[in-house]
Amino acid sequence: MHLAKLPAYSPELQPAERLWPIINEGVANRTFRTLAELMKVIESRCDHMENNRDQVRALTKYHWWPTEHLCEG
Repeated sequence: MHLAKLPAYSPELQPAERLWPIINEGVANRTFRTLAELMKVIESRCDHMENNRDQVRALTKYHWWPTEHLCEG
């Protein structure tokens, strides 16, 4: 395991934080009558990320983030 120390209070350096706009795109400025309706939209956005891995990789793969071969055991 390789730990990457991040400065305190620096969410912009956390790769997962850059995915929120993709999720928010489907739910921002909308109201949902039921939780099931909201979950359907969120699942759709997750499917979008699954089917667009290059987009997700471009948003989250920092040059200083550990590479996959460092995480393999």
